[in-house]
Amino acid sequence: MFIETEGTPNPATLKFLPGQAVVGDAGTIDFIDADAVVGRSVLADALFALPGVARVFLGNDFVSVTKSDSADWEELRPLVLSTLMDHFVAGLPVVAEGVAVLEDDIAPEDAEIVVQIKELLDTRVRPAVAGDGGDIVFRGYRNGVVRLTMQGACSGCPSSRATLKHGVENMLKHYVPEVVSVEQVD
Repeated sequence: MFIETEGTPNPATLKFLPGQAVVGDAGTIDFIDADAVVGRSVLADALFALPGVARVFLGNDFVSVTKSDSADWEELRPLVLSTLMDHFVAGLPVVAEGVAVLEDDIAPEDAEIVVQIKELLDTRVRPAVAGDGGDIVFRGYRNGVVRLTMQGACSGCPSSRATLKHGVENMLKHYVPEVVSVEQVD
């Protein structure tokens, strides 16, 4: 098994590509710290056990790992690669069943708007964000405000707020006139 490594716009985060599905079509899962894992992912538990791992993001076919400020990629990268290799070779599950991101309840009158928003996010935004080792997840829509969560490398990237407000918000307002603004939620 060969695992590729890519840099991301966030210097504290590296993207690891094992050449196979990680969470597949189940979506993405962002573990902001070791406490967020508890029984949800054997792989994330193993990565957080490494000294210097601050955040773990599981994508469709990649894993993004964010290091702590005191850690050095020269030392941490081989440990992450070894942990990933051991996990995938052993054929262990990546996440426990039923692990997912929850959305706010959607008002019935907003259902069509939400479908349009999700379609735009899935086709125009998420592929680009995934290329940088992260994801943008729809969390809710109410009174013209779209609630999104930036995950993985994007969550700590200095340019993520600008991407969200100037890129995503402008695009959504253009294609979905009911959208008034976009806000980030954690």
